[in-house]
Amino acid sequence: MRSTADEFSKLNISADWASTAPNLHKNLSLLSSQQVELAKVLIEMGQSHLFQHWAEPGVDDDEKRAFFDQIAKLNSSYLGGLAAYIKTARKLLADSKAGKNPYDGFTPSVPSGEVLKYGDDNFVQFEEAGIKDARKAAFVLVAGGLGERLGYNGIKVALPRETTTGTCFLQHYIESILALQEASCSLAGGDCRADIPLAIMTSDDTHLRTLELLEKNSYFGMKPTQVKLLKQEKVACLDDNEAHLALDPRNKYSIQTKPHGHGDVHSLLYSSGLLKVWHDAGLRWVLFFQDTNGLLFKAIPAALGVSTTKQYHVNSLAVPRKAKEAIGGITKLTHKDGRTMVINVEYNQLDPLLRASGYPDGDVNSETGYSPFPGNINQLIFEIGPYLEELTKTGGAISEFVNPKYKDATKTAFKSSTRLECMMQDYPKTLPPTARVGFTVMDAWLAYAPVKNNPEDAAKVPKGNPYHSATSGEMAIYRCHSLILRKAGVKIDDPVIQVFNGQEVEVWSRVVWKPKWALTFSEVKRKVSGNCSISQRSTMAIKGSNIALEDLSLDGALIVEAVDGAEVKVGGPVQNKGWTIENVDYKDTSIPEEIRIRGFRFNKVEQLEKTYTEPGKYSLKP
Repeated sequence: MRSTADEFSKLNISADWASTAPNLHKNLSLLSSQQVELAKVLIEMGQSHLFQHWAEPGVDDDEKRAFFDQIAKLNSSYLGGLAAYIKTARKLLADSKAGKNPYDGFTPSVPSGEVLKYGDDNFVQFEEAGIKDARKAAFVLVAGGLGERLGYNGIKVALPRETTTGTCFLQHYIESILALQEASCSLAGGDCRADIPLAIMTSDDTHLRTLELLEKNSYFGMKPTQVKLLKQEKVACLDDNEAHLALDPRNKYSIQTKPHGHGDVHSLLYSSGLLKVWHDAGLRWVLFFQDTNGLLFKAIPAALGVSTTKQYHVNSLAVPRKAKEAIGGITKLTHKDGRTMVINVEYNQLDPLLRASGYPDGDVNSETGYSPFPGNINQLIFEIGPYLEELTKTGGAISEFVNPKYKDATKTAFKSSTRLECMMQDYPKTLPPTARVGFTVMDAWLAYAPVKNNPEDAAKVPKGNPYHSATSGEMAIYRCHSLILRKAGVKIDDPVIQVFNGQEVEVWSRVVWKPKWALTFSEVKRKVSGNCSISQRSTMAIKGSNIALEDLSLDGALIVEAVDGAEVKVGGPVQNKGWTIENVDYKDTSIPEEIRIRGFRFNKVEQLEKTYTEPGKYSLKP
């Protein structure tokens, strides 16, 4: 048997280990050769403080081994390992302390892109082009977050998108992708068997619960093989400007960790091999979207149509933004050395950047009443070929940033530990100038109603600014459907203003439909005819692909559900007591969380409800 000392001499353990980290040195015999290698990396990177409190051999030995299991995970899940992480952290922390401007030398200008007006001929053409190409797309849902910030203890994708049907976000997303799949295949004609894949980026917090939600609901109609979950790992926290790794205050044998940001989605798609699988299967597009934007799929067909028509390598779906609004602006940056890039610039950086570049007023609205820089909403469309090519060079690494909260102006100590972060929308920073990077702007009422603020925070939002709460998110869905039907010729009453959870919102007719009823404006127009009208107090839910509205006059509640083979014509006067809206107090814990964070619930007094379970032709006229 070789002695332990011989083994360590082979691993080039230098004599000064004993003085640098005496407690580690005493415990070396507990470690495998791989763990000793990791210990070497930590010592070389100035992390000997991690071993200061280690006990004598024979005490806490399992915890010491668990510490190195965690180090091995942190090392393998970061491109270049922990040494690269610490080096990058030191550089970024030094830049942060010095107040270095990341855009130094760059001049901003408005990039080129497509501004769409819902329902006009141009929009309709882009929608059709998008539907046609949807069978060559893959979708990536970034869903690493819990709903705690909303006052909801579940995963955000399990939250109801609206409470008229109770459909959760994940179900709505999957049903939208399946409807796209079907619509795209029927346009293709012939024997089309496209299964549009969906990848979901999860985290330690959401992985098992997302899987459980899918399995419990039979994947909401998708084949389990279509759905792939990719779990994001966390990164080490940093205690100071020297990038000393932070120990967990509750466990001296554990490193404190935090999420690295949604930019990890790129490295996960690459390292999992999934992107290559999609590329080799002949797919052309990958669409990234966020976990609680209930309107997104209204905008996807046209945005994808812009990508395919304009042949954009990168297309950011955007909404008009008011100057200084707390939403990033899509900006073209030109460096004095000639480099250019089109990226999202955060709102707090855009104004000083403009002022420093010859725009004395900074971020101001143009004659349109909006900033000329479109608002980034983090819904991205990439062409797979160039994307895979780029990730093959970078491994999916995205430029990082650090945002330490300093104790005082000396910037020498942090209020709490920090970490490196990365954002998915920063991907274009590494692209060559030849890359075709553009944007597609659509009205916020059609494309953007995220649910991210709890009732108390939302109620503090200055009047006129979006609440981005469960209350406003649900009301935005009714507004969107009402406005689409109006454009299709239906007479829809104006909304009334009501206050729920301290938020003043427009309450439109509660109109919802399943994605398979209509994905595009052309489909809505095709299924609505004659003189249709819907009163403000009305509720209507359409669940079926072949339901047509013809001379319908609705004043009350109407729920129609039909299997795919059933063709139903709905018309005539429908009048009943309907559903009333009742205020609820978000502090009332006797009410389920998903209801009380909205501040209202429906009292289903009376409705006309019809379900058609057999194929055939039907007429619903009361």
